[in-house]
Amino acid sequence: MAEAEPAQFAVEPAPALRGEVAGEGPAVVLCHGLTATRRYVVHGSRALERAGHLVVAYDARGHGESDPAPAGEGYGYPAQVADLERLVDARLRPGERFLLAGNSMGAQTAVAYALRHPERLAALVAIGPVFTGAVEPASLAEWDRLAAALESGGVEAFVERIGAQQPARWREAVTRFTRERMLLHRDLAALAQALREVPASRPFESMAELESLQVPALVVASHDEADPGHPYAAAAAYAEALPRARLLSEGPGESPLAWQGGRLSRHIGAFYAEALSSSL
Repeated sequence: MAEAEPAQFAVEPAPALRGEVAGEGPAVVLCHGLTATRRYVVHGSRALERAGHLVVAYDARGHGESDPAPAGEGYGYPAQVADLERLVDARLRPGERFLLAGNSMGAQTAVAYALRHPERLAALVAIGPVFTGAVEPASLAEWDRLAAALESGGVEAFVERIGAQQPARWREAVTRFTRERMLLHRDLAALAQALREVPASRPFESMAELESLQVPALVVASHDEADPGHPYAAAAAYAEALPRARLLSEGPGESPLAWQGGRLSRHIGAFYAEALSSSL
């Protein structure tokens, strides 16, 4: 029997957040990274649905098919968390506990949500988090250059700049999936604004706040040789700060686990099953 296609949805009012939902069972909500879309958390894998989960994935404001920020609003983490709160209220039952998983920007959004609503979470997955308490001027300058490349030369100029920063071994793969995901965005001007605003925003004030978060957590790290933009040390810092966290990564020299949708989904499913079992 063929699998049912995910059902499309939109969460109103503005900005409309567009996404998809599939499966049945304990819920999983997925938050993607900056310049990605809802596909690029588990990369199209359906393993979580097959394992008996309801999976909700959405495009962040200004990304993919979702609307840009309304006039007078922006793309920083307060807005990202407010959007996630709207999505949870719209798509899950009142009080329903769920696993929240996010990649990069989505990881920081997920952690910020968890700090505000720990009672809603059965488990937390942070994939490639990067914010460790400081906003670095050099990093902001590079994000500005990426935004300028997108504004002046479109997707190809953005992809070229990203590719130039990658280790030679991984350059072809990174440029390929960067181009694929960039072509899914409806509003490149909104995305360029997000490139400038999200990295300058703080999801929370300090890593010390994470020490109070008594939610089972899985932190997924990538080795720097393949993905220097998501430092291994940053993920390790999250695993150290979160009281009930474990750290997971690929082996040295392997493709990052964060890029392997099926394998990553199976790890998330096994971790969720353990978290649900321990809470009974």
